[in-house]
Formats: sequence, C-alpha cells, structure tokens
Amino acid sequence: MLSSTAENLFWMARYMERSENTARLLTGLYHMSLLPARRGAQAGLWEGLFQSEAERNAYLAKYDAFKTDPVLTYMVLDRENPSSIRSCVWSARENVRATRHVLTTDMWETINSTWLDIAKTTYADMQDMGHHEFLEWIKVRSHLFRGVAHGTMRRGEAFEFWRMGVFIERAENTIRLLAARAHTFKPTGPISREDTATLDYYQWGTLLRSVNAYKAYREIYKSQIDPRRVVELLTLNEEIPRSVMACVEEICQVLEGLRPRSRCFEQSRDLLNRLQSARIERVYRTGMARFLEDYRAGLHDLSLQIQKDFLMIQ
Repeated sequence: MLSSTAENLFWMARYMERSENTARLLTGLYHMSLLPARRGAQAGLWEGLFQSEAERNAYLAKYDAFKTDPVLTYMVLDRENPSSIRSCVWSARENVRATRHVLTTDMWETINSTWLDIAKTTYADMQDMGHHEFLEWIKVRSHLFRGVAHGTMRRGEAFEFWRMGVFIERAENTIRLLAARAHTFKPTGPISREDTATLDYYQWGTLLRSVNAYKAYREIYKSQIDPRRVVELLTLNEEIPRSVMACVEEICQVLEGLRPRSRCFEQSRDLLNRLQSARIERVYRTGMARFLEDYRAGLHDLSLQIQKDFLMIQ
C-alpha cells in the first residue's frame, strides 16, 4: 500500500473519531452548564474546554467571553477552527475522497451525506433542533460511519490503518477528558468537600456518561461515584471500550499484525506494559496530573513514530 494512502486512512479515522469525541465532550459540558452553580462557574466550565494558551487566544480573537452560545458556535460550526466538528467532518471526507479506490461506496456515501448536512447547518438550525439532539445526531453519524466501515471493508492493511487511527484518537481523548479535571484529584483525605460534593457527583457522572461508561461503573463498583474509581475505570480497565488500556491493547494488536519488529510496535508495547503495571493508589501518590501528562506525551510520540515507520514522514 502507498504511504499516502495509509496516511489518508489513518487521518480519516482520526478526524471522524475526533468529531464524535468533540460532540461527546460538548454534550457533557452543556448539561453541566445547566446545573445550578456559583457565579462565574459557567464561564470557567467552558473555558476549561480550551486547554492551551493558543486555543484560548484563537477563541478570544472572535468572542469576548466563554459563554454557551459562542462556544458551541465555535466548536461545532466554525469553518476557520480546525478543531470544530464541521472542520473534522470536512477533513475526514477529503481523506475518504482521496482513498476511494480502497474504500467501499457505502463509506463514501455515508461521509458525504454527513458533510452535506452539516455544511448547510447554521446555529439557528442547531437551536431549533436542540443542542442535545444535534450533538446526538453527530454521534449517530459517527457510529454509522464506523459501522459501515466494519460491515463493508475488506480485512487487510487498509482496515488496520483505519483501526489504528480510531484507537489512538480515542485514547488521547479519554486522557484529555481526565486531565481537564486532574486539578481536583487528592492523594489523601476526603474525596470531596461537603459544599462541593453534589456538584462533584454530577460532574463526574457527566464525564462517565460522555464516554458511555456510567452503567459499567455502577455494575463494577456498585457505589456512589468516586473520582478515584472513575479514573481507574477509564485508564486501567480493559473491558471498557473507551478506556486507555482497551485502546492501547487494540493499537498493539494492529501493529503486531502489520510490522511486529518496528520501532512503533516496541513503543506501543512499552505503553501497554506501563498501564498493566500501574496501580491507582501509586498513581495518586505520585500525582495524577503528571501521570496523565506523561502518558499523553507517550501516545503523541507513538503517533509520530507510526507516521515515520509507515507514512514516510521524517
């Protein structure tokens, strides 16, 4: 397979997965913004969406405050924001178009119809439909595309590069979600203060629902929501499809099948070993924020190494 084709497949998967992850994140934040909170908390909630100074500055160049309507407009429909859902779907479609010779007609028709619908959507349309309903529609279109890929693609190198893009993007997103709340983790003492316990419950519950893990949490822990258990579930539990462990295991399987002696396969095995040997109590003692940042950097390095090994990028 040509490296350019592999690259298009890899990024096609990442952009489509990113659009769904953004929809999931915005859904959670939107519901949290509706909860009663102290003055100024809502602005802090939306500002937390922008984790780097560059992202915040790009947003503030267009809007003067972090409020629901402008943030949703910027993150869903802004054509100049490369991270918006609209931009991600457009980028995914462009990558599908460039690789139509190795993909099925159903995949092209699915992504093309999604793009045509979102390209003509305005913020007024989104309000008419309902914010929650519109973001759910994005998720459904991503599910449909993934289902069509699974149901129609031949199991070969093209399919494996698509899988690899999905799971790298998904693992990075789960870490990003947890890192956004890393400042609230406490190595010892009570989990929540009495005056913030209710808000913590709803916020961590919303985070679990945003990755479809709320029901699994209840089944496994059978207790009230504990931030430490949430982190354990979403990083170290291999049974949760969006946990970091589950995603890294999938990446290892793909790389072992494609090129078991490559540098990127060694890196993926190292990342998996680090997770398998980790214990949540030890992670808390050494610092959750540092653990998440180190692991996010490891995934980023793995993504770069994959591009060097397979996509001819130096």
